[in-house]
Amino acid sequence: MLSSSARLLRLLSLLSSRPSWTCAELAERMEVTDRTVRRDIARLRDLGYSVDSEAGPWGGYRLRAGSHVPPLILDDEEALAVAVGLREAALSDALGGDQAALSALLKLRQVLPRRVAERLGELDDAFVRLPGADGPQIRPGLLLELAVACRQKERARLSYTDGEGRATVREVDPYRLVHTGRRWYLVARDVTRDQWRTFRADRIDRFQPTGLAADLTDPPDPARLVSRNIANGPYPLSATIRLPLPMSQALRLIPPTVGTHRPDGPDATLVDIGGPDPDGLARYLLGLGTPLRVLAPEEVRQALLRRTRELVEENA
Repeated sequence: MLSSSARLLRLLSLLSSRPSWTCAELAERMEVTDRTVRRDIARLRDLGYSVDSEAGPWGGYRLRAGSHVPPLILDDEEALAVAVGLREAALSDALGGDQAALSALLKLRQVLPRRVAERLGELDDAFVRLPGADGPQIRPGLLLELAVACRQKERARLSYTDGEGRATVREVDPYRLVHTGRRWYLVARDVTRDQWRTFRADRIDRFQPTGLAADLTDPPDPARLVSRNIANGPYPLSATIRLPLPMSQALRLIPPTVGTHRPDGPDATLVDIGGPDPDGLARYLLGLGTPLRVLAPEEVRQALLRRTRELVEENA
């Protein structure tokens, strides 16, 4: 027979699983008497749970939202989902402040079963973040599979569809997951090409560990690699500019998903930016509304000078 505490947890789990239960149904599922069910319902109410009851043969018990937050009962998957959500809220300031989310996360982590805490640790060890916006959905469980492979340093085989729709099968050595805020990227060494590459997680169709150890010799900075590939990868033209701003201000002006940044002394920053053509880059640079110098290539510098002269003549 279950202890009274275990019985209350079982009762609460049942009430949460569907809209309504009759007393007889609860008694049958819990293998207790109707009287015990009524007594346990009263104890749940004393603990702060709002349990409504309706009399009659078609009546029963229904759990509804209360006036304050009572203890919650979560299974492993729910606890992991809540912990990941709290961490994301704390990192992204999604709730208008990170202190409440951090406090809740710390309390939750202290009481997580080891099996859940280890899975959360696998996510924590592998995730890297960059600022950005919402992006495409990824099939459930894939991020956890990628994170586990990164943490265990295990070579894997993945089926991948590139930007041009070509399907390939790659052997990779997973290293880190990078979140731009729009998309997730896997940073891994392409075994066949012996190159560090980035793979969009939403384009990974299948991921299968091989049981072999990964070769992670001389790994790159994962955030910088993803930033550079996002900023310059899709564009036929790349320009290097110098901003008379420290790195922190330059990152606010040009996000890392648009350009690749590196300091040029304490008060200046060099940024590599990709674009469709010289005029397109010139338009973007003028729109920044800040002093800057184009270091290369010459055609972008000339396009910027030409557009600047046109603006001056139009407003003369």
